[in-house]
Amino acid sequence: MKTLKKLPKFKSEADEREFWLSHDSADYLDWSKARFVDFVNLKPTSRSISIRLPEHMLSRIKALVNREDVPHQSYMKILIAQKLEEITYDFVVHTKQKATV
Repeated sequence: MKTLKKLPKFKSEADEREFWLSHDSADYLDWSKARFVDFVNLKPTSRSISIRLPEHMLSRIKALVNREDVPHQSYMKILIAQKLEEITYDFVVHTKQKATV
């Protein structure tokens, strides 16, 4: 078992974020002892954004959600989340395939 480095004290979250950009957590933590934690009551932070869409695209979205009785902004969040999952999954699969070749 390798000796772990001592984790420094950080003055701010920004300092900690900067530190982890250039350091490997495996040098500081024994990941074999890690446990899964479920933060069931944690609400994700959200931020309002403004996005410009062509009128025809917004009309199509509103027509779709009208049948489902779902607010169009909620529906758009669902579409974005689904596409992100798809892209992330494809990236992970392709990355693993390249690593095994």
